[in-house]
Amino acid sequence: MLEGKAVIGETDMLQTMQDDALQLAAKALDFFDVTEATEIARVIKQEFDRMYGGGWQCIVGTDFGSFVTHCYGSFIHFSVGNLAVLLFRGSAAPEIDEFSGLDCVKA
Repeated sequence: MLEGKAVIGETDMLQTMQDDALQLAAKALDFFDVTEATEIARVIKQEFDRMYGGGWQCIVGTDFGSFVTHCYGSFIHFSVGNLAVLLFRGSAAPEIDEFSGLDCVKA
């Protein structure tokens, strides 16, 4: 469902992580209806936690705003039609993440 239809708004992720995020969103959208935004977010978050370590947050919906602190190299915002996906690895304070070596910054 997602192939060729996702539009990336902002990202600082490596291309492989971006591809993983888009593929997971496509997989979730194949399984869940677009009205089940919480379930779509849960699938994406849990898979990123498994693949890249804990601390990932995912917001999925049609109308939301945000201001988040994230680890450098771990932020993507994209849309599929009118459904938006925000995926990031959170941080309470700027620091080096020991697991991934990513700098955490506000964005």
